[in-house]
Amino acid sequence: MKKTIFILFILFVNINVFAQQQQQQRRRNLNAPPVTSRAPTENDIEKRQRDIDERKAEYISNFMTTLEADDFQKEILKQYINNFYKEKVVLLKTKFNHSIERNKAIKNLEITHFKEVEELMSEEDILKLKDFVQGKFDDEEALKDKKKKKKKRKKKKKKDDNR
Repeated sequence: MKKTIFILFILFVNINVFAQQQQQQRRRNLNAPPVTSRAPTENDIEKRQRDIDERKAEYISNFMTTLEADDFQKEILKQYINNFYKEKVVLLKTKFNHSIERNKAIKNLEITHFKEVEELMSEEDILKLKDFVQGKFDDEEALKDKKKKKKKRKKKKKKDDNR
């Protein structure tokens, strides 16, 4: 009797230990990069590039909705932002001896690229632009604000129509 209880206890402990080890292995595999069986084809690369371009255009347009500038100024700024990102990609692809040099080049680009546009914009929009360039712009928050403004306009329009 004692032997069977002891064997069942050992078996129960071993099952729990085995289950925990399996769970830890699964967690490690989830954090690891996916293993692909083939190299990406040209179609895969083109599709990925299209997705990146679409997301970038959406991100920039969401940023443009937060600005108080007129349409002409927004269009000019949009061209400058697209040009900025092209130049930044070129900097990131070039080989530097040290990462410090790359960071300095990117910082210099961030500072000097928008000097001409700053004359056209208000100070508040310039601050928003600097935050955008540094990656501090929250895309989702801008969308939420945009939806709230639309709701307010609809409510105001309904009130005006009821009068």
